[in-house]
Amino acid sequence: MPLLIDLKPGEKVIINGAVLENAGANTKLRVHNESNILRQKEILTDQDVSTPASRIYFCLQCAYIFPDKRDHYLELYNHFLAEYLGACPSAIDIGNEIYNDVMEGHYYKALKASRKLLKHESELLGRLEKDAHIWSEAVTGEKSES
Repeated sequence: MPLLIDLKPGEKVIINGAVLENAGANTKLRVHNESNILRQKEILTDQDVSTPASRIYFCLQCAYIFPDKRDHYLELYNHFLAEYLGACPSAIDIGNEIYNDVMEGHYYKALKASRKLLKHESELLGRLEKDAHIWSEAVTGEKSES
């Protein structure tokens, strides 16, 4: 069954490693065969990679869209995932899901699962920030404005 992709003006998509940009009005692409596809909203650039979970996502993204360099990116992914789970054992179930998808060669599915890791990390960092404010107020006796 073909995949239909809607592209807004200026929107990008990666298909089998090639970056395509819609240079005109709204466009529809119909992909008839199996391809490695990422829509712009799914793509992390190297400038976006600033957290441990984003490094994992970026490595999986690159392993998915650059099969000729897959071994390199999977080696990095394994290192980053082991580091992450060592520091954050509460993410072990998500990590296992990602790992199993990668081991089965389902890289797009692993990418989808790694979005859960990004969400987990964001929630964890939000709680840490809140705890830091509470701690600061307790130490200084002053209420923060956030």
